[in-house]
Amino acid sequence: MVNKDFFAALDLLEKEKKIKKELLIESLEAGLASAFKREYGESRQVTVSLNEETATIKVVAYRTVVEEVDDYDKEISLEEAQEINPEYKVGDLVTEDVTPKDFSRIAAQTAKQVIIQRINDAQKEIIMNEMSEREGEILNAVVRRVEGNNVFMEMIGSQMEAILMPSDQIFGEKYNVNDTFKVYVKRVKEGTHGAQVIVSRAAAGFVKRLFELEVPEIKAGLVVIKSIAREAGYRTKLSVYSDDPNVDAIGACIGQKGTRINAIVAELNGEKIDIVEWCADPVEYIARSLSPAKVQMVQINEEEKTAKAIVEDSKLSLAIGRNGQNVRLAAKLTGWKIDVKPYSSLTVFETEDGGVEVASQSVEEN
Repeated sequence: MVNKDFFAALDLLEKEKKIKKELLIESLEAGLASAFKREYGESRQVTVSLNEETATIKVVAYRTVVEEVDDYDKEISLEEAQEINPEYKVGDLVTEDVTPKDFSRIAAQTAKQVIIQRINDAQKEIIMNEMSEREGEILNAVVRRVEGNNVFMEMIGSQMEAILMPSDQIFGEKYNVNDTFKVYVKRVKEGTHGAQVIVSRAAAGFVKRLFELEVPEIKAGLVVIKSIAREAGYRTKLSVYSDDPNVDAIGACIGQKGTRINAIVAELNGEKIDIVEWCADPVEYIARSLSPAKVQMVQINEEEKTAKAIVEDSKLSLAIGRNGQNVRLAAKLTGWKIDVKPYSSLTVFETEDGGVEVASQSVEEN
């Protein structure tokens, strides 16, 4: 016999823990069946039924009727079954009520273990689902331990474990135990020790979300981020646009006296950020993308989607950037392959119709 309060407690768990009572009962029945077989040495197949209306537990052992028995724990011959009941035929189940009188003690212990496990599993699943819905967002996490180059964090509010791998870290940034960081949720995965959140501070999406949090015009849709190219810890290029002539897209991102952009740079540990205005004209867009260098001329090949940008000789290194970083990011930002050339590489000659044409010759770049 099971106390009626037991089922009332299941109703309460269903409301508080958001676990369906049917699922709890199903888990309990499976757990009780296993406990019964272990306690009483029952080799036959058994099922346990919890009856809410009568508040009872019933344990039934069963075997399948077969012509020839291969497994005596699971099967019974037709001849033997018909000695019990002449109406039995092959395929029927021969059942026997084997509910013990002292099963309530075992049932109580097993029920406690099963319910605790089910609650823990359900809470983990709920948290994992909630975290999965927050992929692509910025959340706060605290550093719990550092193993090799991997940083293990705890997501504040959910207590889920997060991992910040080397490729997702900002170059030069230090991660000390108990330090709190904003992190970008890349994805949630099921690991050997449960669900784990893969987070990043190096993703381009992290910068995008920071601007959305810091710039109201972006959140309101007045300013749109068209593209982002980033080498975390060094430089980010961002192209923005607004179709409202009264809105200064770049100015909105910078903020009064640079307050908005400075807050983002501080979060990125001093990373440089170039903001350029997006343009549908690839020539103009490519020229802007090479900021802070000023471009004098751009030649494009639309079929090959390549471009040649001409700058003053003295600005060549600025346009290319250290180790080619500036032009590399500009190429990622625009989607064009960009070749930067100095003004001295130009050749000017007169055409047959008396016009002037400008070409460039290949030069060695430093």
